[in-house]
This record gives sequence, C-alpha cells and structure tokens, in this order.
Amino acid sequence: MFKGKFIDNLPKIYGTYTGGFIVFIILMAIGEQAGMSAKVIGICFVAFTVLIYALIGYLSRTIQVDAYYLAGRQVPTVFNGMATAADWMSGASFVAMAGGIYFKGYGYMALLVGWTGGYVLVASLLAPYLRKFGCYTVPDFIGTRYGGNLARLSAVIVLTVASFTYVTAQINATGTIASVALDIPFNIAVYVGLASILMCSMLGGMRAVTWTQVAQYIVLIIAYLIPVFWISNKMGAGVFPHLMLADEVARIAELESQFGLGSIKNSAADLKQVPKGLSGITKAHAEVNTTPWKFISLAVCMMAGTASLPHVMMRYFTTPSVKAARRSVGWSLFFIFLLYSSAPMLATLSKLSLMDPNLATGIIGKSISEVKAIDWYQNWNQANLMFVSDFNGNGTLELNEFFMGGKAVVLATPEIAGLPYVISGLVAAGGMAAAMSTADGLVLAISNALSHDIYYKMINPKAETAKRLLIARILLVLIGFAGATIAALEIQGILGSVIWAFDFAMSGLFFPLVLGVWWKRANAQGAVAGMLGGLAAGSAYLIAVRSGYPGFLDITQLTFGIVGSVVSLVLMIVVSLATKAPDAATQKMVDDVRVPSGKAILGRQH
Repeated sequence: MFKGKFIDNLPKIYGTYTGGFIVFIILMAIGEQAGMSAKVIGICFVAFTVLIYALIGYLSRTIQVDAYYLAGRQVPTVFNGMATAADWMSGASFVAMAGGIYFKGYGYMALLVGWTGGYVLVASLLAPYLRKFGCYTVPDFIGTRYGGNLARLSAVIVLTVASFTYVTAQINATGTIASVALDIPFNIAVYVGLASILMCSMLGGMRAVTWTQVAQYIVLIIAYLIPVFWISNKMGAGVFPHLMLADEVARIAELESQFGLGSIKNSAADLKQVPKGLSGITKAHAEVNTTPWKFISLAVCMMAGTASLPHVMMRYFTTPSVKAARRSVGWSLFFIFLLYSSAPMLATLSKLSLMDPNLATGIIGKSISEVKAIDWYQNWNQANLMFVSDFNGNGTLELNEFFMGGKAVVLATPEIAGLPYVISGLVAAGGMAAAMSTADGLVLAISNALSHDIYYKMINPKAETAKRLLIARILLVLIGFAGATIAALEIQGILGSVIWAFDFAMSGLFFPLVLGVWWKRANAQGAVAGMLGGLAAGSAYLIAVRSGYPGFLDITQLTFGIVGSVVSLVLMIVVSLATKAPDAATQKMVDDVRVPSGKAILGRQH
C-alpha cells in the first residue's frame, strides 16, 4: 500500500490514520447505544489514542544524532505546520483558554491575538534566519552567534525556567483529563500523563515527537470542532456558528440582565464554601483586561513570548530549507486558526447551554435540588470542578450560586449540552493530545539543551553518539518526573502557568535572539547581561506583585515580561556598546545569515 520513502507516503499514512480514528469514534458511538458505560468509553478513548502515539514513538526510534535532535531536517512544510500547531496548542489552548474567555470575557481574547500574532514575529524576525544558521537548539544559536560558554549557559538557564514552567501546566492538563477519564486521583493521574508523554518522545527524540504531534493534531482538531458545530446546530445558531457569535453574545447579555448579574453579591462566608479553584459568573470576572492598555500589554507579551519560546523555534530547525521554514510558519498559522477561531464560540455556547431557559439544558432558575440531581453535575462535582449552593435560601439556582473550574468548560460542555457521551470521550482524547503534544516538545527542548549545550558542548565534546543520546534520554525522564511532581502541587492554574512561561521567555530571550540576527554590534557580554538581567528583573517583579506590591503602569503578574524585556534590551545595548565589538568573522556571519540562499552557517563551518 505504501511504496517508496516514508516522507513521500505521509499524505496516505495520515489519511489512513484519520479514517481509522473516525471509524473508532463510530464504533464507540455504537457501543454507547449498546449500553457501554461512560467510564469505559472514556478509558477507551484515552487508552486507544495514547497507545497509537506510543506506537508512533516506538516506530520512530533512532540512534542518529540528526534524527534525534532535528528529525533529519526533512519534515515537509504542511506536516511541520501541523506538528507546530499541535506543539503550540497546548492544554492551555484546548482545555483552559475557552474557560478564561467564559469567565473573564473578551479581555482574554488578548491571548488569541498575542498567540497568533506572535507567528508574524516568528516569520519575519527569526524562524528563517535561525534555520539558515543550522543550529540544533536555541542555546546552540546563542552560543555560536555570540561565542563563549557563558552565553550558551545563560540561554540554557532562561530556556529551562520558561519551558519548565510551561511543562508543569501541560502535565497538570493531562492529569486533569486522566483523573476524570480514568476515575483516579489527580496526584496519581499526573504521573499517568507523564508516562504517556515519555512513551512518545524517549526513543525517537524530535523525529518521534514530530510524527506523534501530527497524529495528535488530527485528534485534537476533530475533538474541538465537532462539539462546536454540533451544539451550535442543536441550539439553532447555524451549522457554522462563528458567523453568529455577535448575536449569541448579545443573547448572553440579555440573560445576564434578566437574571440580575452583579445585583446579588456573595458574602465572604458564602465564598468560603466554594472549593478552591472554582469561579462564578460575576462582573469582576467580566472586567478583566478590558482597558486598552491591559488588553494590548497582554497581547504584546504573548506575541514576544511566542517568538522566544525554544520549543517553537526548534520546530523550524527540522525543515529542509530556509524557504520551507518560512512557508511552514504560514501553515502553522492556518492550523492554529482552526482552533483559536472556535474557542470564543465554544465559551459562548457553553454559557448559553447553562443560562438559556428556552433550552432543555438551562439550569439557572431551576430548583437547587433538581440541578444537584443531574448526572453531569454529579460527575463534575465529584471531580471537584463544579459546585452549587443555595446561598440566599430561596431554593432556586441564581447566577451567583453556580461555580465551575475553568478546566471544566471545554471538557464538560458536551455533557451539559446533552450530546452523546462519546463526544465527551472524544473531547477528553483531544485535550490529552493537546497537552501531550506540547509537553513532548517542551521536555525535549529542555533535555536537548542540557544534553547538547551543557554536556556535549561544554563538559564532554568528545562524547560518542550513543552516550550523548543516553544522557538526553535520562534527562528527559528526570525533567518529566520533576514537572509531574510540581504539577501535582497545583501551585498555579493551567492558564496562569502558561502565561508566566511566555513572560519568562520574553524577559530573557526575545531581544538576545532578535538582536543576534539583526544587530551585528551585539556581543557576548551584552547578550549575557540581557538574558540574565532580563530574567532576574522579570522574576523579581513577579515575586513582588505576588507578595502584594501594587506594581506600576498597570503591569501585572500576567505581563511582567514587559519589565524583564525592557531591562534586557537596555542592558544589551549599553553593555554591547561599552565593550569590544564582535570580530569581523562574527559580523560577516550575521550578514550571511540574512541571505535566504546558500548553505547553513554551521554546515559551512563543519
């Protein structure tokens, strides 16, 4: 059936895979009609998809350095776009983003603007030039461009802080889904999620992660779009609901006015009864990020963070050429758009499902006892992700008496809207795919930086290939285990942790990367000062705000990257100008990296 090279057969291979997955969904639907329990369906979806990813990871195993670190630099643009989209659309995008929009209104659309707009910066400022450079990792570029181990080490430190913060959020998401689907405690489920992640990446590195991420993208986009279209059609909002978003938002505003949003306040005693991490629909939530500055500053941080995150940049090192890297960014944006354009609609449909008294699913205005008897409420209440209480004692559910975790908005909406449970199982599989795909890339980015840039480049340059890959795999396991342990503590929510990761990356890496390509005068001393100074300044500001410092210029714990990056830019320029300019060879290398054609810079050196 598949003759010739693997790369040439990719459309057939993934076409067959997609068809097989759709057949599996149909079989699960038939099983549900035949009496298969919801728990068994959830287990089947998660287990089946994870085993497929593990099989791809096993078949992609390699002992070649180029294949392990760069997938052999032969990933076609369309498939690299899909892999990048899966790498990018994390548990935060799939599980938490619609929840943020649900509770906090259009202010959180700044995330969509920033996360997609960031790819404009990636395409215009960095991806093609880093691909022309021919490096293995982001610290590899920093170390070679600026020279010296100190610059390389500084980049590894920033990469580790940003990526580790990010990966804990992804393991948190896998743990949430696994705990609900498998009916096990969250602090055990995070390690189940970790095992799934390691199965995909440990044997094949970037090659395994790439082909697994393509498979994961197919699952997650099917799982996200089917509920949106189905619920919309069921509600009468049209088969393609995106065009009706304004009308549906207006309907929500009418219902909020009808039910007296904000007119009934919860007392401190009421709120003490609400489990930690759950939110209600209140005006306070709706007002987040609604000033122009707050919206723009969050969007800018997400844009600059996107262009600084090492696991994103690594994806463009895998393309065959500079031109392919640039085209790959375009495909990445297209595949990301498919989900991001649907997140606001999903949040809107979810809220309407709960609030609209004309729908059979509406619960606001019903008796508390009736709501507590609903199966889906009992399931999610048991998972500590939903809560209702009759605070005012009238026996009727008011808006301020229903609380839900942000993580539950996407995962619970199919059940709330009355769809077959097979769709809930599909959504769980999609969320697992989204979180696993990003976690794969992040853990790989950290372990590759430590194994290639610290161990091989700085500690043991003569290490044999087998030993280098062994070290990389051991580090992969250790970093993943550490991430799962931190995730189990639930120090920060999924969305908050992801935003912090962007700010950390922006603080320490954005200007050293951009100026490394576009400013020949930038030198090693300036880069080190920019990376460490920016990371330190951003981190200090975050700690201060978290400790009660009011901050300044409306820069919050979600936008501390502004402080870090400004300090990084100033230090880079001042220190570079105050110290010796790079030598002529380095300045010529910077000129050459901006020429689209020709051999890779590192390829020319070696």
